[in-house]
Amino acid sequence: MFLPTAIQNKARINLALSSDAIAGMGTAKAPVKFTVTITNAGNEAVSGMLDWSVNSTAISVKPISEQAITIDAGNTKQVTQTITLPQAGFVEMMCGFQQSETAKTVKKSLRVGCNPERVITPLTRQPDFDEFWKQAISELKAIPPAFKSIERPDLSDDRISVFEVCMRSHDQIRVRGWLEVPRDATRALPVVIRVPGYGQNMKPIGECDDMIVFSFNPRGHGNSQQDIPGQPNNFWIRGLDAPQTYYYRGSYLDCIRAVDYIASRTDVDQDKIAVWGGSQGGGFAFATAALDSRVDYCVADIPFLCDWINYFRLTHWPEMDKWIADQPRRGWESTLQTLSYFDTMNLADRISCPTLMSVGLQDPVCPPTTCFTTFNRIPGEKKYRIYPTKRHGLGREHFAWAWTQLRKTFGLPD
Repeated sequence: MFLPTAIQNKARINLALSSDAIAGMGTAKAPVKFTVTITNAGNEAVSGMLDWSVNSTAISVKPISEQAITIDAGNTKQVTQTITLPQAGFVEMMCGFQQSETAKTVKKSLRVGCNPERVITPLTRQPDFDEFWKQAISELKAIPPAFKSIERPDLSDDRISVFEVCMRSHDQIRVRGWLEVPRDATRALPVVIRVPGYGQNMKPIGECDDMIVFSFNPRGHGNSQQDIPGQPNNFWIRGLDAPQTYYYRGSYLDCIRAVDYIASRTDVDQDKIAVWGGSQGGGFAFATAALDSRVDYCVADIPFLCDWINYFRLTHWPEMDKWIADQPRRGWESTLQTLSYFDTMNLADRISCPTLMSVGLQDPVCPPTTCFTTFNRIPGEKKYRIYPTKRHGLGREHFAWAWTQLRKTFGLPD
């Protein structure tokens, strides 16, 4: 139903939240000031309650009392709140304005941090953690990979030949990927194995004529759905009742099988194998580098599958709550115990290759606290990049920058 403009404009409240932390990063034990700008774009004065709260595993802040605010039509009002940053970690300030008990609260949040390289969380490894992965990899090795590649002229061009590659992974599951091989190569080339985000379909990218690119889809993703369906899109609760049946046991092993395939090729420089992914793919990249020493460079963007305990402290997923509630025998303790086998934080000290991690400071899906608890456990050469305003997606500029870093690492020209 069409509403007259006068009614439409009665209550139009917008919030903007900022801080005085430079590029979102402050100094340990120092104050940081948050400023909320409340704009009334309507044609009537608006009164309501403004409240602040903090979401952080690194700092404990007493609830901040509500404050009554009135803003005249067409006006703005600024309110500030100051907190002291922790020794190391991230703090998400949340601000909400509610006009009445029945009105929807207008909310904004902003995360700042300090000393991210010092964020450490206790490991959650179970006593049989090492044996668990030793057994899993042994089971994978016992399965003949049955590598098969078919050229796809419809996807190739005069620069790059494209092949669809199929192989057998753990439990005899068929998994596939897209291999791009430069036509004019006269020597063994570096390779990057691209692994997917949650439910993502990895496809050929047509980017490189001096590097081999393998866009790989673990079970249930892209062209690897012949044996494991991609729907419903609930990978993280599939088989979660036990480590042996959990989805990520098979998919981590799929990524190792992808490295097996790359290692079998004579046109690959075996000292220049990279694995790169974002979100779930960032977790896959960490796990693959940890479980397979043949990986020479790891690129993890906005990584998922990190520090489960803090992950669920900082985020809320009704899907996981429902899964636990569906069976009386399930509970958070047993669920977190299963997840601990696949927590990249517990695998990180196995990563021996150079590693690059990039995160969005405002990411609500994979909070940077969890990313750094894995990253900071990596013993070898590593570096990170924080994007102060980015959320769960870093954009094309980051993609180009990360390619440049990878190429430099492998001695390729810009």
